Amino acid sequence: MERSGILCGGAWCVDHTFSIDHWPAEETVAQIASEKHHGGCPGHNMSSALKRLGVPFPVEGMGLLGDDSDGHFLTRICDDMGIERSALEIRSTVKTARTLAMSDITTGKRTFFYSAGAHATQTPDDFEFSKTRTRIVHLGLPGLHEKLDAPWKDDVSGWVTILKKARAAGLKTNIELVSVTPEVIRAAALPMLPWLDTLIINDYEAGALVNIETVKNGIADASACRAAAERLMETTKLSLVAIHFPKGGVAMARNGTAVEQPSVNVPQSAIAGSNGAGDCFAAGMLFGHHEGWSLEKSLRLAHASSASSLRSATTTEAVLPWKDCLALAEKWGWRA
Repeated sequence: MERSGILCGGAWCVDHTFSIDHWPAEETVAQIASEKHHGGCPGHNMSSALKRLGVPFPVEGMGLLGDDSDGHFLTRICDDMGIERSALEIRSTVKTARTLAMSDITTGKRTFFYSAGAHATQTPDDFEFSKTRTRIVHLGLPGLHEKLDAPWKDDVSGWVTILKKARAAGLKTNIELVSVTPEVIRAAALPMLPWLDTLIINDYEAGALVNIETVKNGIADASACRAAAERLMETTKLSLVAIHFPKGGVAMARNGTAVEQPSVNVPQSAIAGSNGAGDCFAAGMLFGHHEGWSLEKSLRLAHASSASSLRSATTTEAVLPWKDCLALAEKWGWRA
């Protein structure tokens, strides 16, 4: 059976985003300039970013939602965007996960307040891969799922069980991490590495995985990020590792190819928020990987997709079709 497409599973939530005039100290006030709710978490962000990029292959959703306004909001997004959602279950006994995202207008940085909802109840039994004909499954977020992070039957975690099920069904596997403490990242992600085909992460997460200081005094060290990618390729059987950081990124393939690429020089005036930028980077990278593009072309699209997303405080709404993303990147230019 020839497979095509990407299944985006695990974490789906609604982000209630507030653009604030500054990040306040405790017991002080910040002014809310605007507010909006939109889809969030890896399932939604990857699937919607892929659709906005205009991928020529199927995009499917899998996950657990509550029978509530947030859950129905997410299913409407899927229907509007053409994301196949037969495996996106609505369950009356749970609430849809949600995040309150505070985006500081002055810095573009964001802070999240997360309510797990349905994510806390998911188990490996909620993941069934026998019906999908997609090629790659993208999952997330280990470290924020109560039952999936815990041991499951004979496996060290429910995530490992899910990855094994996906592999047995003939799928390639990719997972998105979350920037929690290094200890939590290692505990959640290291047992999963033998069951992953690709890994697309940020500088902090890469450093946590391999015990390399990739961020020094708040600034990513490009050479340390490359060393982290090399370490991951040396110690795993991953076919692809990509690490992104504010000023660039590095990607390596199992065949020995390695590429470094500066990020897009986005004008400060164009930045509305960075919420979802990492997901959009991963979407560009997975798009190229699925289509068999070169590492260089895939990494350039990953940066361009991420840069395009910065023009909105939402996760993916500003992402353009992939050729337009690249054209915008060329217009803005690449960092030196």
